[in-house]
Amino acid sequence: MKEHWFKISDKIRFLLVGGFNAGVSYIIYSLICLILGAEVYQFALALAWAISSVVSFTTQKFLVFKGGGNWVKEYVKCCTTWFFSYLINAGLLEFIVKVVHLNVFIAQIIATFIAAIFTYVLFKKFAFKVKRI
Repeated sequence: MKEHWFKISDKIRFLLVGGFNAGVSYIIYSLICLILGAEVYQFALALAWAISSVVSFTTQKFLVFKGGGNWVKEYVKCCTTWFFSYLINAGLLEFIVKVVHLNVFIAQIIATFIAAIFTYVLFKKFAFKVKRI
């Protein structure tokens, strides 16, 4: 089954695995907003990203990019990628909520989709880049 999975384009694997990871993050985000109130949406975003990063690293490493490199180096690179992706997501979320006036739940879906494109490129070209010999 593994050989069939990795015959699928990494873009499709990223979409499937990333969709799962985004779902986990969105559920965490939504629960925090529902429990603490929608006005804490930026706090909810930060906490959701922090919690879901471990799941995302593991699934991206093994199911998308066939990570065989050094775990620590790859994790640091992933954290760097997530930091920039988080900034993009937080900025878009703020813009969509304050300027476009969409609710925090719909705004986060839109912001996540846009940030995912950026994240894919950084994961492929930086975090899980395989050195060619």
